[in-house]
Amino acid sequence: MDKLGNRSVTYGIGIFKEGEEQVAAHGYFVHVFVDRDSRKAVAIPERLREALARISVG
Repeated sequence: MDKLGNRSVTYGIGIFKEGEEQVAAHGYFVHVFVDRDSRKAVAIPERLREALARISVG
């Protein structure tokens, strides 16, 4: 995980050729937490946020 926000998490990804150490392609995706009914962004649940904070590298 690259960034832990209040309502979203950004994960960086890399693609490598087999046996190579240099990345062939890189990118990221953002997971936004939303309320199912209103479809509006909501705060990351505290228990999950704490777990994500423990594995953060960014």
